[in-house]
Amino acid sequence: MSVQDALQFIQILTSIALIVVIVLQAQGQGLGGLFGGSDSMGITKTRRGLEKTLFQITVGLSVAFLGNAIIQLLIQKI
Repeated sequence: MSVQDALQFIQILTSIALIVVIVLQAQGQGLGGLFGGSDSMGITKTRRGLEKTLFQITVGLSVAFLGNAIIQLLIQKI
């Protein structure tokens, strides 16, 4: 197994995990929240508990996904 294969495998796992976490976040907001719609008319609320944890996991997975993609591009150029 080469480094590129390992990075591709990590990219697939990261993308699946990211999809799952985003869908879990959207479950509490209804279908409109999944596509960027909002029913709250500008009212914001503070994230607490599980919602905050899911948000932090989403940010971490997004950074990992982007970082892995950049690393794959750099290795591909070599």
